[in-house]
Amino acid sequence: MNKWLGMLVGGLMVFPVWAAVNVNTATQSELEAVKGLGPAKAKAIITYREAHGSFKSLDDLDNVKGLGKASIEKLKGDLTVGPEETKSKSR
Repeated sequence: MNKWLGMLVGGLMVFPVWAAVNVNTATQSELEAVKGLGPAKAKAIITYREAHGSFKSLDDLDNVKGLGKASIEKLKGDLTVGPEETKSKSR
């Protein structure tokens, strides 16, 4: 019994828990860790973000050089733009 429990726990440790990477806050290395994004695409995302501000939706990635609609569709499960920030108006 202990042998099986040890194998189960050990096996679970091999499979890391993946959370979606926020393209609005991610570093170069965090973006590169996403399957389908290499150094050039990660850099292009950061360059675009710095020049144009936060992405409102993942579809905005279509404006990034090197990323097309097909690539973006494949990446949607691994990327996020994060929660929408609510701006309160002061009176």
